[in-house]
Amino acid sequence: MKKEVSIDYLCNERENQYFDRKSARIKPNEVARHLVAFSNANGGILAVGIEDDGTITGFNYDKANSINDFLYVPFSCCQGNLNVETEIKEVNGIQILLFFIDSVENNVIKTSDNRVYLRIGDKSKLLTHNEITQLEYDKGDRSFEDLIIKDSSFDDIDTELLLKYKHILNTNLSLEEILESRSLMKEGHLTVAGVLLFSKYPTKFLPQARLRLLKYDGTKMETGRRLNLIKEINYEYAIPRIIGNVKQAINFQLREFQYLGKDGIFKIIPEYPEFAWFEGIVNSLTHRNYSIIGDYIRVSLYDDRLEIFSPGKLPNIVTLNNMKNTRYSRNPRIARVLSEFGWVKELNEGVKRIYDEMDGFYLNKPTYSEPNRNSVLLVLENSITSRTLRVEDRIQKNFDESVFNSLNEYEIKIIQFLMTNEKITSKIASSLTGKSSKTCITILKLLVDKDILKWHGNSNRDPTQYYSLNSKYK
Repeated sequence: MKKEVSIDYLCNERENQYFDRKSARIKPNEVARHLVAFSNANGGILAVGIEDDGTITGFNYDKANSINDFLYVPFSCCQGNLNVETEIKEVNGIQILLFFIDSVENNVIKTSDNRVYLRIGDKSKLLTHNEITQLEYDKGDRSFEDLIIKDSSFDDIDTELLLKYKHILNTNLSLEEILESRSLMKEGHLTVAGVLLFSKYPTKFLPQARLRLLKYDGTKMETGRRLNLIKEINYEYAIPRIIGNVKQAINFQLREFQYLGKDGIFKIIPEYPEFAWFEGIVNSLTHRNYSIIGDYIRVSLYDDRLEIFSPGKLPNIVTLNNMKNTRYSRNPRIARVLSEFGWVKELNEGVKRIYDEMDGFYLNKPTYSEPNRNSVLLVLENSITSRTLRVEDRIQKNFDESVFNSLNEYEIKIIQFLMTNEKITSKIASSLTGKSSKTCITILKLLVDKDILKWHGNSNRDPTQYYSLNSKYK
């Protein structure tokens, strides 16, 4: 847990999510709230004996508490399995006490007076009762998906869907035994996870358990007279049925674009890489915070983007910065079942691949954000303009300004094609530009003269001749 920290860091680093400094004048029990806050968040370092302005003052002066008083704080002023180490540093004969605090993932740490704090930015925030409950759910101390729905029974099960799951498992267990073995049914009642995964009408018990698909005409949502909502579909089924139905509906709503393939034949490319938006939806259904009542998953289609809104912030150990490489499931039972259905990716392959797929389509990177720190929003930007601009950006970066400015629109189209294809013929160039093959031969030869293209062939009559982009421009 300990790590080497320099005196310069301790004195000059701005207080932040992972670091705080305190004078020894602070009451020892006040230090407890910072230890608790770091423990309940992502861990951090607390330095005692340094003033807010970075001056090292230590413990040997009037009004300063003794270093031993602070050393007892983790044991006397905190509740729970606090994971903290201490170190005493000496600078020019003056002592500094360092606390190295690890994040505690499985339970909530409290002060001795039962207060709970969470590190948010450079503050140690006192949590309300509801916030403590949410923190407990996030940490797995109490899992919302495991709560029993008392009004439910096996009669509420979608048996056709559960039989499909039984077939996937290839088991001889009865349907009831399958539910019980996965902790989806207890004492004859379904759990929250059981309702979400296999009940006929999940919203009967959990009104928030739905997904809404919205399609707008334009690039923003209008209201009143300008209302531009042209499609709205509500999905209130078990999660596996939502996944299948919404995938089909979105594929039907999305546009398609044409592009010229390597073989000279125009082909169809979807508006978005299917994996990117489908994985985003599956992740939302798997990991959203179902304890938040009154909100639901929304998939919004605009002319220039697709948005996936999911209630609930990212779990504590997952951040916008580490989400490509950090895996944590708020709903592990739901995640396991959906993984067995073949939808949930392992080792966070899914998020990384969303980035790769968007890049492969020459689209901007996906953007994740946490609106109001209580939801997750994934935005996939998309338009034919985005693709064109991405390729044009590559051309501008790879070509001198004078060379780029000398190109006409037909030459740029040919170069754009060769940015993603290995070769081009006069026939393909004709299909691409709308010009005759004879004219395209002239254009291609001019690009060879400019040292932008290379000609490959044995003679001007060679039927296999073709042109490629000079390697220095790739």
